[in-house]
Amino acid sequence: MASNSTRSPSPGIKLAIDYGPLLTFFIVNAMGDRLRPVLIGLGMAAGVKNIIVATGAFMVATLAALIASRLRLGRVSPMLWFTAAVVAVFGAATLYFQDETFIKIKPTILYLLFASILLFGIVTDRPLLKALLGEAFPALNAQGWRKLTRNWVLFFLALACINEVVRRVLTTDQWVGFKVWGVTSLTFLFALAQTPILMRHSDAPPEA
Repeated sequence: MASNSTRSPSPGIKLAIDYGPLLTFFIVNAMGDRLRPVLIGLGMAAGVKNIIVATGAFMVATLAALIASRLRLGRVSPMLWFTAAVVAVFGAATLYFQDETFIKIKPTILYLLFASILLFGIVTDRPLLKALLGEAFPALNAQGWRKLTRNWVLFFLALACINEVVRRVLTTDQWVGFKVWGVTSLTFLFALAQTPILMRHSDAPPEA
């Protein structure tokens, strides 16, 4: 009997792949001073900022997430590929120039790219969001997908603006905390707020 190319993901594996790199980024940035003696022993310059070290760890963790997704889930989602590419570009710039500005503007660029891609789908009448989330909401009709896509476009634009404000007014450590916990919480709450659309434009109640 032929086997499927993809596997049903367990919640734990999916969460680890989606949020493991971000959590690694937060932990390494927070523990940078404790890790410094080890890193200096490995040849790192003593004056390197914690966020620079955390950026390197973020890149490695993102690569690990790609590998884990391929091995454990049988595939790598387009969003994960796209995010990994952006992390690689801005992470490499951060490490090369030793300037945290690049990793700080990475979320802004990523959110703007997401918003632009989804907006392009609306303008060209291509349900790009459905291609990503269609399996989760199979009963959602065309009008529902259009409204849901519109809302996510606005949300990503709002996140881009928020990140630009936060990275300018908060310290680096505060920005890292907001990036990991604040944005994650806002995304969860926003997704939860879309439930009325899912219910109103679905032929059946959405599954968790």
